[in-house]
Amino acid sequence: MKWQKWLENWDMTSLKIKTPFLEMDWAPKDEDKEAAWELYIELLTRVSTQHLNVEHGDEKAALKSIFSIFDLTRNVIKSNGRHCIQFTKIAIVVLNQKIRPFTAKWHRLSNNGAFDDSDLCIEFRNELEQLQSVLRVYTKMLAEMASVEDLTELENS
Repeated sequence: MKWQKWLENWDMTSLKIKTPFLEMDWAPKDEDKEAAWELYIELLTRVSTQHLNVEHGDEKAALKSIFSIFDLTRNVIKSNGRHCIQFTKIAIVVLNQKIRPFTAKWHRLSNNGAFDDSDLCIEFRNELEQLQSVLRVYTKMLAEMASVEDLTELENS
């Protein structure tokens, strides 16, 4: 299977990836599977994929949790070495194209007191829900890469 087909299967064609890369074979190695498993578990148990009820949670804590995905991903890549390149390719793109725009926007707004404004809190939660939708798909992709049963939809919202 080619990368392009794999991404199409997950409806992740909005990712901006150069064509030569998309034509390469998608063939994760054991190191990719291990890395995917490690990040899969982290994402599955965080606000990144779990609904944040309006009556519960804290916007700053949610933003911090989303931001922590950067360090988690870097650590997973480093601990699995340079042979987890298939995992690294998709992880870097998701970090830079999906998570970074969200964290960059809300980090600045948060520093300027945005979470003291109820309208901005609502906007944050709406944008968080959109990001969570993308990250749930990413989590499912990681489950497939890790060759494990996907538990993303295990619970009712």
